Amino acid sequence: MSIEHWRGEIDKVDEELLQLFNRRARYAIEIGLLKRRAGLPIEVPEREAAIIARMIEDNEGPLDGDAIQRLFEAVINESRQSERAMLQG
Repeated sequence: MSIEHWRGEIDKVDEELLQLFNRRARYAIEIGLLKRRAGLPIEVPEREAAIIARMIEDNEGPLDGDAIQRLFEAVINESRQSERAMLQG
């Protein structure tokens, strides 16, 4: 296969990731609205740690556990930021 082929495949994955990141953020916003109504905190460190641990456990590579942790920490942080922004707006 050619470089162009693999770049095209990466472009497709990037589009999927973009859609998934935004879907995850929308779900986080919905949860944030429910948390606000219930008077619950936005951040739940135990839940976030459990998500990351589960993703590391389910990971089949080639990314290692540290990479998975960094990626999911970033995804969770950005979802949390979206949640906060919506609650403030």
